[in-house]
Amino acid sequence: MKIFKRLAMLAGIVALGSAMSLATLDTADARKGGGFGSRGTRTYQAPPSTQTAPTTAQPIQRSVTQPSAATGTAAAATRGGLFGGGFAGSLLRGLAIGGLVGLLLGHGLGGMAGFLGLLLQAALIGIVAMLVFRFLAARRQPAPAGAPASMAREGVEQPRSALGGLGGMGGLGGGQTRPQQAPAQRGVKDAVGLTGADFDSFERILGEVQGAFSREDYGALRTLTTLEVYGYLTEELRDNEARGVRNQVSEVKLLQGDLAEAWREGTTDYATVAMRYSMRDRMVDRATGQSAPGSVDDVTETTEVWTFTRTRGGAWTLSAIQDA
Repeated sequence: MKIFKRLAMLAGIVALGSAMSLATLDTADARKGGGFGSRGTRTYQAPPSTQTAPTTAQPIQRSVTQPSAATGTAAAATRGGLFGGGFAGSLLRGLAIGGLVGLLLGHGLGGMAGFLGLLLQAALIGIVAMLVFRFLAARRQPAPAGAPASMAREGVEQPRSALGGLGGMGGLGGGQTRPQQAPAQRGVKDAVGLTGADFDSFERILGEVQGAFSREDYGALRTLTTLEVYGYLTEELRDNEARGVRNQVSEVKLLQGDLAEAWREGTTDYATVAMRYSMRDRMVDRATGQSAPGSVDDVTETTEVWTFTRTRGGAWTLSAIQDA
């Protein structure tokens, strides 16, 4: 009876934890805090930190993308289940299944003691086989003649724009430039081959999304964002309307930005960029145009991590925002 009571208590704890998680998701704000949208197969992976966003970005809390089945399958293959993966694991699983069948039929192993003895022998055989396979595989690998191919793009020099700074994203602003800082950029992965025009597009989308949100321009938001992000932003606009307020955003200016990572999935490109920008952001009463209670009409700075996506050869659109 004690084991059943413990199982019941464990089930209750799990249920309580799930309820608390759902409550947290329900109360997550769409734009200020947390994250929403999709980053393809990397939706639930934290983007690499950058000079602009040196801390880990907030995880994506709302997304239509479910944890990748492919990632789960690969992890399961790596773990290999109860008996491990590879030939040794297959051997042990086969022997275990055969032994269980023999036990059920009442013959073949001479009882539980024989079954356990067979499992021990099989485990020893599997361990020896695994060590032999690893030894042979290690001997087949050639000694590296130089830097590995996977490091070919590390420390890649990112393009510049008229704004200067890292990655053409206005690292200094005001048209200033500075020498490339290779150590700071080490580890940046750009599998897409971004150009200055791409970074200019990211900066343009930043300003246009903020402007369209402020104007409550649903049509512009639809062309600038994925359908998923469009749904989250329009949900907040409808909530503001229901509360009788409007979010006015103006004087948006990119202060600094750099690339976190860029990759491809099939015919789709993704680019995650950290951006620090200033803006005048206030809530106003829809009827009077006056500042809503608690709203401050000041210029503030915000650092966020934005992910953009495109079908190869197409235009970039905003696919995720994470608070940094």
